[in-house]
Amino acid sequence: MAGRINDDDVKAVRDAVPIDSVVSEYLQLRNAGGGNLKGLCPFHDEKSPSFQVSPGKGLFHCFGCQEGGDTIAFVMKIDHLSFSETVERLAAKAGITLRYEEGGYNPSHQRGERIRLIEAHQAAADFYVRALESPEAEIGRKFLAERGFDQDAATHFRVGYSPAGWDHLTRYLRGKGFSDKELITSGLSQDGRRGPIDRFRGRLMWPISDTAGEIVGFGARKLRDDDNGPKYLNTPETPIYKKSQVLYGIDLAKKDIAKASRAVVVEGYTDVMACHLAGVTTAIATCGTAFGNDHIKILRRLLMDNGSARVIFTFDGDSAGQKAALRAFEDDQKFAAETYIAIAPDNMDPCDLRLAKGDDAVRDLVEPRTPLFEFALRQIVGRYDLETPAGRASALDEAAAVVAKIKTSSVQREVAVQLAGFVGILDQEFVVHRVAQLARWARDRGDKGGRGPGPQDRRGGTPQQPAQASAAPSGPALNLRSPAHRTERELLKLALQKPALVSPAFDAYGADEFTAPPYAAVRQCIAEAGGAERGLGDNREYLVAVMDAAPNNTVRSLVTELAVEVFMGRTIDETYAGMQLVHVRLRAVDRRINEVQGSLARLGSNVAPDDLAAAQNEVWVLQQYAQSLRAKGADAL
Repeated sequence: MAGRINDDDVKAVRDAVPIDSVVSEYLQLRNAGGGNLKGLCPFHDEKSPSFQVSPGKGLFHCFGCQEGGDTIAFVMKIDHLSFSETVERLAAKAGITLRYEEGGYNPSHQRGERIRLIEAHQAAADFYVRALESPEAEIGRKFLAERGFDQDAATHFRVGYSPAGWDHLTRYLRGKGFSDKELITSGLSQDGRRGPIDRFRGRLMWPISDTAGEIVGFGARKLRDDDNGPKYLNTPETPIYKKSQVLYGIDLAKKDIAKASRAVVVEGYTDVMACHLAGVTTAIATCGTAFGNDHIKILRRLLMDNGSARVIFTFDGDSAGQKAALRAFEDDQKFAAETYIAIAPDNMDPCDLRLAKGDDAVRDLVEPRTPLFEFALRQIVGRYDLETPAGRASALDEAAAVVAKIKTSSVQREVAVQLAGFVGILDQEFVVHRVAQLARWARDRGDKGGRGPGPQDRRGGTPQQPAQASAAPSGPALNLRSPAHRTERELLKLALQKPALVSPAFDAYGADEFTAPPYAAVRQCIAEAGGAERGLGDNREYLVAVMDAAPNNTVRSLVTELAVEVFMGRTIDETYAGMQLVHVRLRAVDRRINEVQGSLARLGSNVAPDDLAAAQNEVWVLQQYAQSLRAKGADAL
């Protein structure tokens, strides 16, 4: 049984790995002000960044879907790892040796499944690279050379070779301590008559990495005529490899994609190699599947959906390439980026183009020229005889249905005007009207077909099924309702982000002084973590303690939200902090005065003399305290 990771080692890992460096492996981050960074959330689909990272506090929070936490929580969520798997992975990144309680440390037993599968792929990649140097792999080296790739290129892309025998890799990985079950689960081996055998044999091998740079699968190219398998054979679906969620070359291209706000989508491994070697270092490719939704999400997080972003597709000009372009166009509006298509002369792919005409031709190919929508519509229109009224009408009907799917009305109108020109219809407004009509019909059919769940409400429910505020708190929704909620929110942000400005006064405040139940829950968490005074030392350790004190994920999410949200005031100093302290306390005092006076009014003459005197005295003391707070401010606390 795996031992528990030592608490001090967990803290060391949390402190050693900067959260912004980890998050940047999955999405582009930009300055959000106040020392925070922002990007498109990787946990839900959005077009404007609501995901914030606070490097100074080691926290992230999404104001859209309410996910939040520290570096460990981020990696657990995005890579679907257990707590121990995540700590082990981050420890390896930071060079920290972990200590385990209750039984010591045994890597083969205590590493989680995902980490073991990643390690198996890393070992396999090293094995394949060495095998490419063997005499048997001459056919593979020749294949690369004929396509313009020398040894340096093979090394850069970690291209390898899988020996033609039945179980060379399987025996090698067994010797490294991997079990037969792990080898089958990883997709590196498959069941044979007498046990596991290699899945890839006698093929050229490309390692496929995820956005974080970890190898999760392989693409294998057939080299021999007696190989009865497909031309390209990819890793099957495994716990770590989903072909719809990986892009070959993304680990090499992601920084340049983010920097240049540009991505080039090609069709094969050698095309990615050719583009990168020609200087187009933003090239990536899908792995045996069409470019789809999950691929778009990966690119959008890197491109940040700014207006100058460009995505260039290099589909072949043949019928398959045209179909791919039409599919891509249907997803086009999911980008804020402008999309283009590039087709080389004679329908050559980038690899062939580089061989025939050199690096300059590849760079010139991917310069944006033809918008994807224009190419897609011309392909549709080109199937009809536009010299006849019937042909023009049929072309318009098919193409208009595609344009009607564009959600932004201004863009839809602009493309409809251009469609009129493609079809040869002089009455542009007729085409615009036709497209708008089809769009309305599509919306009406969608409504009549039964409405699914509405957009998620900011507080955890849907418009049809509102959630209770205490069950699923959300700061911004409360923030807009009253000055009391706004002030309570600011005070909690101060207690979490700048505890020195409110301590020790804040620690004397009870949870009942916060009128919003979610804020009262956060106040209770701070108290259980040792109070704001604990934040005067190690602020990160303090925030982790507050999150650990949260009774559920909803409250924990609100803690991270308040810990990264910017303040409403311009100058955050002792004066500002004092104002929030006074306002929250003053409202609590006024509420208590009203409660006591209301109780006396309800009881009337039925109240006992002693109780009446005590209540009147309490009211008098509270009124004097309120007067002092109004006159002296924070000095009266």
